[in-house]
Amino acid sequence: MAWTSKNVDKDFDRDVRALLVDTDEDGNLPIVQLGEPVLRMETELYDGQLSHKTLLKLIEVMHKTMLAAPGVGLAGPQIGLGLAIAVVEDHIRGDEEDPRGIDELPFMAIINPHYEPLNDETASFYEGCLSFDGYQAVRKRYLHIKATWLDELGNEHEQELHNWPARIFQHETDHLSGEVYIDKAETRSLTTYDNLEDYWAFEAVPREAAETLGFEL
Repeated sequence: MAWTSKNVDKDFDRDVRALLVDTDEDGNLPIVQLGEPVLRMETELYDGQLSHKTLLKLIEVMHKTMLAAPGVGLAGPQIGLGLAIAVVEDHIRGDEEDPRGIDELPFMAIINPHYEPLNDETASFYEGCLSFDGYQAVRKRYLHIKATWLDELGNEHEQELHNWPARIFQHETDHLSGEVYIDKAETRSLTTYDNLEDYWAFEAVPREAAETLGFEL
């Protein structure tokens, strides 16, 4: 599937180009925070509504904004855009034996993404969101998924993702259906970044947090 110019919506393309110049002095977009309606809306599937130049610029600015935040994923609604597109990227950090399974996830734009669990195996870890800044909570997610998406050229991709890369893909894809991670998190685990660092960051699997704060893993 390749995007064709016949599907370009000129008015929408103009609006997106206007959004992309509304950046701070470093060229980053503001990130929408919880309470903004766009975070709770089903996004529109991408079908070539933007010119290729605008699409590439959108991906570039989203990538830059994500890295500056800093984060490992950023979805369209998080910049106020109700379009089914996100960017993701992560790299191994510290201990390769980390039980969360943090692994290389090369930068990519994921357009119209979808995932299905490969089995029922799940894990619960702290995660955060750039649109719920300053907090993290424990969220159960599938460990192994089949991910599908389109790239910026309209090429179809299908890949099995595991552990932390699978979590990132699920998190960003959920944004595109109006879901934020806290919706299904263990709310008793909710913590500020400072308290996470002071009390719970020493343990990747949050067993002590679960016992002390009173939630189930």
